[in-house]
Amino acid sequence: MPRISTRAERVPPSPIRKLVPLADEAKRAGKRVYHLNIGQPDIPTPREFLEGFRRAPEVLAYTPSAGVEEAREALVRYYRGFGIELDEGELIITVGGSEAVTFAMLVTMDPGDQVIIPEPFYGPYNGYAEIANVEIVPLTTHATTGFRLPSRGEIEAKITERTKAILITNPGNPTGVVYTREELELLGEIALEYDLFLISDEVYREFVYDGLEHMSILELSGLEEHAILVDSISKRFSACGARIGALASRNKDIMAAAMKLAQTRLSPPTAGQLGLINYLNSPAYPGKTEEMIAEFRRRRDLVYERLLEIPGVFCLKPQGAFYVMARLPVADAEEFAAWLLAEFERAGETVMLAPGGGFYKTPGLGRDEVRIAYVLNLEELKRALQLLGEALEEYAALKLKPGLKLKEREEVPSTSGSPGPA
Repeated sequence: MPRISTRAERVPPSPIRKLVPLADEAKRAGKRVYHLNIGQPDIPTPREFLEGFRRAPEVLAYTPSAGVEEAREALVRYYRGFGIELDEGELIITVGGSEAVTFAMLVTMDPGDQVIIPEPFYGPYNGYAEIANVEIVPLTTHATTGFRLPSRGEIEAKITERTKAILITNPGNPTGVVYTREELELLGEIALEYDLFLISDEVYREFVYDGLEHMSILELSGLEEHAILVDSISKRFSACGARIGALASRNKDIMAAAMKLAQTRLSPPTAGQLGLINYLNSPAYPGKTEEMIAEFRRRRDLVYERLLEIPGVFCLKPQGAFYVMARLPVADAEEFAAWLLAEFERAGETVMLAPGGGFYKTPGLGRDEVRIAYVLNLEELKRALQLLGEALEEYAALKLKPGLKLKEREEVPSTSGSPGPA
């Protein structure tokens, strides 16, 4: 039998999806599963976004590879509202933020090149890097220091002759950190000194709390040839299935190269662009998005307070996004998360978490951590966290049953149609 490629073999399973087979089994057994593992907002997509689909022509045809002009114009106006000046030629609409990150890697790095990424980071970056055949060099950050960037010297120590780029997520997924102007300026100085690209994933731009302000990498002067923005409307418009993202840079060579990649996949989603245009041009924006951000702040406060009430749990209060990285009083969070789905229930209910190890590149880190996405309403979050506390208490009193190992189950295909990684 022909063998699949080594590239495909090297792509790691998503830390967000690898427990889906166990969740499917739990649901088939009649359990209700509270999903705290995936960043899929539950808040309804704005009606004005969905009404944009009605503008579809009789033939749902390809659009230009960079996106329709009206959609790019709408995004240019959107970015201008955040102090980011772009023209249409400096922006390409992509098939979600995932494609934008992959394009950024492909146009900046050759096979074998290295990209420095602060860890913990969004787990699927590992897969994108394998597809691009580039090496992630982790820059470890710690909860004890607020997941802030380490010193200049520690960052420079990661740079080699193969380093081509630094990639950050701001606000952070899974950490919730919001980088300061000083941190971004430090990265900019390093990018200039070592002639590196600086890629900033700003999907959670508007999810910033407690009076903090988000600063885009494109707001820094002097980085016109170095800075690349990757973005997505999925979270801020609660439209993950629209698959609309963006890649933006003032570097003409970057955009010309990205355009060639865009042409190979022909077109970004037509319907999603129609929704984007209609919502951004409607009086509902930004009001509905602001209401959603306020709701996530309330959820953040609840989750943080309830987690700290559980004995042995430690976490920081997230500054942005809608995740919290929590340390649990367990030796192996992945085994605990599997046990939650396979063995634990209260009144027919259980909880699904994302094991923390999948958000690190350095082996062994995150072993006792989980990422929690607060994407349920307040009452559901209260119940899910109550279940988590009860589960930890029961788990501490048990000796884990022999044979309950995720590695024996993770290859079972999902049949639930569960949503993809986020």
